[in-house]
Amino acid sequence: MAAPYTGQAFPPLKNDLLLRAAAGEKTERVPVWAMRQAGRYLPEFHEVRSKHDFFEVCQTPELACEITLQPIRRLDLDAAIIFSDILVIPQAVGMKVEMVPGKGPTFDDPLKTPDDMKNLKKDVNVYETLNYVFEAITLTRHKLEGKVPLIGFSGAPWTLMAYMIEGGGSNTFSKAKKWLYVHPEESHQLLQLLTDIIVQYLVGQVQAGAQILQLFESHAGCLGPGNFSKFALPCIKQISKRVKEELSVRGTKPVPMIIFAKDAHFALEELGESGYEVVALDWTVKPKHARRLAPNVTLQGNLDPCALYASEEEISKMTKEMLKNFGTQKYIANLGHGMYPDHNPDHLAAFINSVHRHSEQMNQGL
Repeated sequence: MAAPYTGQAFPPLKNDLLLRAAAGEKTERVPVWAMRQAGRYLPEFHEVRSKHDFFEVCQTPELACEITLQPIRRLDLDAAIIFSDILVIPQAVGMKVEMVPGKGPTFDDPLKTPDDMKNLKKDVNVYETLNYVFEAITLTRHKLEGKVPLIGFSGAPWTLMAYMIEGGGSNTFSKAKKWLYVHPEESHQLLQLLTDIIVQYLVGQVQAGAQILQLFESHAGCLGPGNFSKFALPCIKQISKRVKEELSVRGTKPVPMIIFAKDAHFALEELGESGYEVVALDWTVKPKHARRLAPNVTLQGNLDPCALYASEEEISKMTKEMLKNFGTQKYIANLGHGMYPDHNPDHLAAFINSVHRHSEQMNQGL
């Protein structure tokens, strides 16, 4: 089933700050967006969710588009990110996942042993199974009317594998990590299966209208340097290389790509050389340290999300200090992780406005 808007010309882009920053080009102010900016801290999001299940929203292009646009209407953001979830890929391979209130993502029947892998779909056609995401992206590109670029995304292989084995969130992901030690060969097989699907999924998102992509390795911090280099990093590098090659083969210009490997402070140098234009940082990383280790890429981040609980005046001060440490070029401002459900939208607005105001003044030498 083809997306209904495929083939139509998209509205011209009016704000390309994010794309220029990702490409390392000079920007007059620092672009800013926030992970999980479309979602649970917004009252208008809860209004939609009161009538629809979480994954029903993800799987209904009109609803996903509406949620994506909500923060753009309210805030002076420099990007929209399509409303979806990283766990649509485990669903695509045949696993049942639900978003349980107060608990989070829950798998009905997680992988217990490598023998369970035989129940996974190996020949996933993302253009059929995940077409609802592509339709949402195409619809949203039109509804944005060129106001800001649209970000597409996926979970990275290790993070998806961790959920598929653990059955939900975990502090240690010890069940999933056990596989790496007891079943290394089967772990590589599962990671490669996920990598192959992610490549096609991200290619499809660009073809549908995504203008920049982010790969979320949300549970990188569960791995030490050795296991990260052995199991996670090769997949991360493969995805960037193959997505760009596949787009070129299909006659589509490759888009910038962002890698966010949370808590992988031990791998900043490797991430900076992994083929991504942008390396996103969590709040535990010193900006100047990241600049030293990854000098050839644009950096993204990394205000502590809890900083948004502070007063608007304090948020402004912290933002200014962050900008001083990163510098105003080859930089995209963001939080070090996603928005929390009890965040005040006005405090996110204070962060966004502070990024714009302070970076403009810094660029003017004020």
